[in-house]
Amino acid sequence: MVKSNYSLSHTKWMCKYHIVFTPKFRRKVIYNNVRSDLIVIFKQLCKYKGVEILEGHMMPDHVHILVTIPPKISVSSFMGYLKGKSSLMIFDQYANLKYKYGNRKFWAEGYYVSTVGLNEKTVAKYIREQEKHDIAVDKLSVKEYEDPFSDGNFRTR
Repeated sequence: MVKSNYSLSHTKWMCKYHIVFTPKFRRKVIYNNVRSDLIVIFKQLCKYKGVEILEGHMMPDHVHILVTIPPKISVSSFMGYLKGKSSLMIFDQYANLKYKYGNRKFWAEGYYVSTVGLNEKTVAKYIREQEKHDIAVDKLSVKEYEDPFSDGNFRTR
């Protein structure tokens, strides 16, 4: 039996989830000024619901978080709360985004969720190193963007 660090009045629990979600149209705005404010907003909203953020990382076009959610809250209701409230809070702080993105929808519909179980360290490491991995892959794929006719052998009339 795995020892749980969490408890409610009559319940011992360990409900950890790896969640990934994206801004609408995968806009890269979360790396601009909004990114640092989103971190503060996520921490504040999670604290209100009794959700602990174990690990988190804001990628250029998506968010990874590893959280513990009490069993009295469903993952879907928590994500609706987190994405909905954070959208409203961001649009309140950055009024110009309302006009740029319209309808107060900052996040794309849906999200990815996976239960973590006993693999917490592996998932936390994955989240921490995801950006390094993406940068390394991008460096390897630079040739994809090179002009195939730039070697000088191609002649135009």
